[in-house]
Amino acid sequence: MNELSLKELTGVEDEVRTEEILAKTINWCASQCEDPEIRGVLEGIAEQHQLRVADISQYFNRSRFEQ
Repeated sequence: MNELSLKELTGVEDEVRTEEILAKTINWCASQCEDPEIRGVLEGIAEQHQLRVADISQYFNRSRFEQ
């Protein structure tokens, strides 16, 4: 893997933080929702954001060991 510039690394870190905040916010919204169908949709969306964080983390952890 090519090394990332400081600006690129900052962008990735910002993206991870954004995904984490979105997941937490949407999970909170789901917990406030009384309609089970809407709650399920919101929980699914939150899970997608959590999976993105996991994917990004896994990519960088794997790349670190390949150097």
